[in-house]
Amino acid sequence: MPFGIGATGLVLLVLVGILLFGPSKLPQLGRAIGSTFSEFRKGTKECIDEAEPKKE
Repeated sequence: MPFGIGATGLVLLVLVGILLFGPSKLPQLGRAIGSTFSEFRKGTKECIDEAEPKKE
């Protein structure tokens, strides 16, 4: 599991999310978190590519 979270922890996180945000807002929240992680990975990849010397 990602971040070392087991099945029980994942279920608890989903339940807390439902309690805090309600079932109608969870899909929007999931998309926002997913796009944030995607942009972060893309940005770090670009930084790493720029920092590495080019092999010719």
